[in-house]
Amino acid sequence: MPYVSHLTTGRFLRNGQRGFTLIELMIVLVIIGIVASIAYPSYTRYVQKSMRTDAHAALMQAASALERCNTRTYSYDDCDDVPTTSPEGHYTINMPEKSQDGGYTLRAHTDRDDGCPEDITFNAIGERTPRDCW
Repeated sequence: MPYVSHLTTGRFLRNGQRGFTLIELMIVLVIIGIVASIAYPSYTRYVQKSMRTDAHAALMQAASALERCNTRTYSYDDCDDVPTTSPEGHYTINMPEKSQDGGYTLRAHTDRDDGCPEDITFNAIGERTPRDCW
């Protein structure tokens, strides 16, 4: 029986051509699609969480500045050193409402999608809302 190399028969070498079949390429594309469909939502949640961390840092910095001002002046009014933007610049920080008990409520607002249905807030007694965004 004559020796027949696998390079001259089968799919490895037929008429001098080598490569992948269409079905093999389609299987690879399907696998890439499945991996991407799993990875993209995780990546999106990661980006949203990192944005919210920026808001948390800004709210804590603003609260610290307000408390320092209150220590000096015994009031949260007329505090000029309160930051108005977050460290990364994703949020604007404002104090739209003063509470009846003389405290404050800080609000972090962004136009980007951070996964929160409303602005992230922090007040003088330590309440943080919305709860899922902290």
